[in-house]
Amino acid sequence: MATHTGVAPPALAASAAYILRGNDIGTLTTAAPRLYPHLWSWDAAFVAIGLATVSVPRAIAELRTLLGAQWTTGMLPHIVFGPDEGYFPGPDVWGATTPSGARTSGICQPPVHAIAVRRVLDAGRRNGGADRDLAERFAAETFDRWLAWHRWLATARDPRGRGLLEIYHGWESGMDNSPRWDAAYAAVRPREDLLRGRARRDLEHVADARQRPTDEEYRRYLWLVHQMKEAGYDDDAVRETVDFRMTDVFMSAIAALASDVLAEIGDELGRRAEATELRALAERFRGGVLSTVSPDTGLARDEDVRTGLRLDAPTIGGFAPLLCGGDPRVFSRQLALFTGPEWCGHPDLRYALPPSTAPGHAGFSSRTYWRGPQWPFMNWLLYWTLHRAGEVDLAMSLRAEGLRQLGDLAFGEYYEPMTGEALGSAHQSWTAAVALDWLIVPPAG
Repeated sequence: MATHTGVAPPALAASAAYILRGNDIGTLTTAAPRLYPHLWSWDAAFVAIGLATVSVPRAIAELRTLLGAQWTTGMLPHIVFGPDEGYFPGPDVWGATTPSGARTSGICQPPVHAIAVRRVLDAGRRNGGADRDLAERFAAETFDRWLAWHRWLATARDPRGRGLLEIYHGWESGMDNSPRWDAAYAAVRPREDLLRGRARRDLEHVADARQRPTDEEYRRYLWLVHQMKEAGYDDDAVRETVDFRMTDVFMSAIAALASDVLAEIGDELGRRAEATELRALAERFRGGVLSTVSPDTGLARDEDVRTGLRLDAPTIGGFAPLLCGGDPRVFSRQLALFTGPEWCGHPDLRYALPPSTAPGHAGFSSRTYWRGPQWPFMNWLLYWTLHRAGEVDLAMSLRAEGLRQLGDLAFGEYYEPMTGEALGSAHQSWTAAVALDWLIVPPAG
């Protein structure tokens, strides 16, 4: 199957592998060669998924680097800083160092890591021999570390046991400037001097500044970092003092999905009690997600914890129930919405893939980060989850469209949904990684 440019799968796979190799600095794979010169938490999980198709040992090394920066609380930080000192906001802004000496940020990202462990295990077993032994030993040796991460989320970030994870910065969602967070950010009043004298490196690596968050948005982002740093990154203190406190329905759905996946690994390792605990967490988060679904729109909704208001911005986050399941009627309605004319079936889309915000919504912007563009790693996550749920035809359609989109060989960070133009940073590691998984792993896998 050739892509839209006529690029054959072997050539696409070779290009993707070349990018991952080029972004590898030894101890970690940078998220992108210039714009993101460090390791990001959920990027690392997707990168490991791609690396596992070509080198199980290197995929394991990627995950071990992330685990090496795990906090004593169990949190996996959203950035592990490498040697590059030019990135802003860097370790001097965060002021966070682990007992192991790792320099990190002070917040987290969605817990997709169990899926990466699952895929590494699958790759090792497919290969057999030394790869199988290494993958199975890695899963056994690190299981308690992944479990600690899930336990931290279930306590520190779901303090009321509602099955809805709280976030204290839009960066924690991974969807930094999504319309999901507009109302909450509007209430944040940062100091005006927070960017004074600071060069935003991200704007040096995109041709059009409209693709990135604005300076005003960045001031709010930095103010929240300042507040958390002032609170010493103490979970209880941050919760009570930070100006941004939202439940994240998509992150909660990932927690449900990943807890189920980690439970399956626990079963294979003979960790029955822990597997039972994880399945209880999965059920809790699944129930939390389903409790937010709007009877009017059919989409799941985030909540501003400070005001109690649920927010109805039509973004990809609203499809959280597609990840966690739990109610066949909700799932069926979501599938109809997802494939319908407001989303993947929109007549103006170049590729039948989900935009990050619904076209036509007031917050939609086709070239701006999480306000409209399509994200290849998100297409993979939905593909894998839907395939796992038995929606094979739709999953394979996402795979086919996703590969066509990546046939430009730019491996963009995100894509303009109407024209198919690659936007943001080129040669993005997790984009190359999902291409490899799509191309090399048998479709039924």
